[in-house]
Amino acid sequence: MLLLQNARIASENSPELVKSDVLIVDGKIQEIGSGLAIPEGARVIDAAGRVLMPGMFDAHVHFRAPGFENKETITTGSEAAINGGVTGVVMMPNTRPALDSATAVATVLDNARDRSRIPVYTSGCVTKNREGKELAEIEGMRELGVTMLTDDGDTTADPAVLFRAMQYATEFGMFFASHCEVPELAGPRALNEGVMSYRLGIKGSPACAEEIIIDRDIRLAHAAGAHVHIQHVSSKLGMETIRWWKSRGDVKVTAEVTPHHLMFTDEHIGDYDTNYKMNPPLRTQDDCDALLEGLMEGVFDIISTDHAPHTPFEKAQDFITAPNGITGLDTALVSLYHHFVEPQKIGWDVVVKRYSAEPRRLMGLPAAAIEVGQPANCVLFDTEAETTFTRDFMKSKSQNTPFIDQTLKGRVDLVILGAEILLERE
Repeated sequence: MLLLQNARIASENSPELVKSDVLIVDGKIQEIGSGLAIPEGARVIDAAGRVLMPGMFDAHVHFRAPGFENKETITTGSEAAINGGVTGVVMMPNTRPALDSATAVATVLDNARDRSRIPVYTSGCVTKNREGKELAEIEGMRELGVTMLTDDGDTTADPAVLFRAMQYATEFGMFFASHCEVPELAGPRALNEGVMSYRLGIKGSPACAEEIIIDRDIRLAHAAGAHVHIQHVSSKLGMETIRWWKSRGDVKVTAEVTPHHLMFTDEHIGDYDTNYKMNPPLRTQDDCDALLEGLMEGVFDIISTDHAPHTPFEKAQDFITAPNGITGLDTALVSLYHHFVEPQKIGWDVVVKRYSAEPRRLMGLPAAAIEVGQPANCVLFDTEAETTFTRDFMKSKSQNTPFIDQTLKGRVDLVILGAEILLERE
């Protein structure tokens, strides 16, 4: 039994925080109100000045298992999630072997049940081994609860194959998540084509390499009557393309934006800093501003980190050779507060809606909420404290992040899931 006193409760429905006490009994929220009586035997936590919100949910993470456990494991990845206030995740299928069959999916889900303290879901491949040629074992994966199909890490190159998959799997209530990229245009995937790429002497990836497939895959979904989810959008025109398709009202399209594409530009790369190398690449400040506008408008349904761990050795290579990707689970909630909520660019309601409620709905799950009768699934966040992202603080097995050794405003103090306190800062 746990009583949180004087918390400021955040919800997806209002930018205003409501001060209240919250009583949790046997893993459920039993009572919410001011000045609640302290039940006998209850533990009391004074949450004055802190924000209580539903646990976050990340619908795009790479836990690297099976096959790349030197970068991340289900255990370390899920602990990084908890460290950042995230209480549920969806793995991408670009593992080794790829998650393209019932057998592969079952192995991952079994491991997750044994090795994670939070729910871990997984997507499945559209095509066998993500090669874009033959359809994966879609029916078998569906029977295990897979709802998201994606060849993430690459685009499903052959539109005829993707169209056929959409026609087939839509009947079973499945949807498609698209990594949008024309590889022939994207080139080495190193950084955005523009002033910075010329300055560094590296061939850049033009935004149109992403934007062409955004439009293509939405058109395929429109023709097939399918639901397509556009992953990690990075450009202004990409956002505007999705906005236009949504305005038509005759195709089901959702989309996501990452914290790093909201916060950083190609100018941050500086002297070839590989922590800023990702795919799609960081683009310009105009793109960042447009993506934030799209988030506030609801063009972007969800925030996802695209958590992509790599070893220090890999990231220490030259800029072109080093792999794409940054970690995000440890840092996302604090960085969103530091860059956007604290300076009043967005409210807590946007964070809760886009990084907690809507990602769960996307996966067909009920949204977590601080309401009487709901299971306890909450994060207590200190807006006055700070977090320094040292290597010791980070729980991910890899720390390839621009935030390493930076101090940001805000701190995740407490994470509760059901009857268990998953995290409590001293």
